[in-house]
Amino acid sequence: MENKFADRTNLVKPSETREILKVTERPEVISFAGGLPAPELFPVEALKNACNAVLNEEGAASLQYSTTEGFIPLRVAISQRMKVIGIDSPIENVLITSGSQQAIDLTGRIFINEGDTIICESPTYLAAINAFKSYNPKFVEVAMDDDGMDMDQLEKTLQEHPNTKFIYTIPDFQNPTGRTLKLERRKRIIELANQYDVLIVEDNPYGAIRFAGEALPPVKYFDTEGRVIYISTFSKIFTPGLRLGWICADESFIEKYVAFKQTADLHTDSFAQRITAKYLELYDIDEHINKIKAVYKERCTVMLSCIEEFFPKNLSYSKPEGGLFIWVEFPESVDSRELFAECLANNVAFVPGTPFFPNGTKNNALRLNYSNMPKEKIRQGMKRMGEVLHRELEKETILL
Repeated sequence: MENKFADRTNLVKPSETREILKVTERPEVISFAGGLPAPELFPVEALKNACNAVLNEEGAASLQYSTTEGFIPLRVAISQRMKVIGIDSPIENVLITSGSQQAIDLTGRIFINEGDTIICESPTYLAAINAFKSYNPKFVEVAMDDDGMDMDQLEKTLQEHPNTKFIYTIPDFQNPTGRTLKLERRKRIIELANQYDVLIVEDNPYGAIRFAGEALPPVKYFDTEGRVIYISTFSKIFTPGLRLGWICADESFIEKYVAFKQTADLHTDSFAQRITAKYLELYDIDEHINKIKAVYKERCTVMLSCIEEFFPKNLSYSKPEGGLFIWVEFPESVDSRELFAECLANNVAFVPGTPFFPNGTKNNALRLNYSNMPKEKIRQGMKRMGEVLHRELEKETILL
């Protein structure tokens, strides 16, 4: 049979992270690859109670079709949470999505014309790259340092690319680097967006998981013209399996999102929405988040100390104040994909950095996840990695 696929199918490849997770499922492998929350922290007993309450109180309604915008009590709860972090977002400006990944994909569908320029951090979130790629934009990467995206380079990029549609940014504990955009740069990115008339897509799945340093207001807090589309999720602060995310944006944007969401799935899982709303009614989610932060802080501290103890010295790495990830950079001659193969042979895994650069600009970095492994496993796995890195980087030195 003749190939019937649309041309856009050639633009999207399977996620390298997901493919890596398949090969790390062996029980002997210590994996720092996935961006997985700690499953032992999921509030299973509380969810049982919430499920029973939903089925007892509104069982039929919870299993019925629902509105595209989402369950009103859940939207109200999200609106209240947004107000706490400085975003005044009435429920008319809130849309529930099937995870933040759907929000990202809908953003591509709604805003990207073929050839549009999308500005992003270098590196950036792999699944956002894949979602946007299917609409065939031009990615322009802006370098980062420890304080996030370089604003001088961003301004130069905006000058050089007048057809920029939006800036995609993860300002808090960025995936994959763990870096955070400092306060003055948050103000500056809004000024530049206003000046050059571009949108900002603020992706913030990790902001609530701050375990060190001072909390910063979202980029949208400084938005005076309604040009910031704020995306977040319950996946990292509650459970990822319920697949609940949300968009906070100007009502005119939400109208478009609603129309396009109706073509995708009609509405997000009614039962999952009601369970989550009931949990928020019965329990203190901030108390739950504090437990997550305490565990992740401890695990991050262990991983950072292991880098110091076990890894070679001719590398650099991020020191996150929250989130799930540490980013490691090697000399330019090192290919992290080759390191991955050697580490996997020694039953330890990470994600090579290459796929996080939409234009494939760097091979000499990797991402480590500390949230999903207990401390003893982190130490054991990092020791294995260190042995491989010493051996492989010594080869590089000899070759040079």
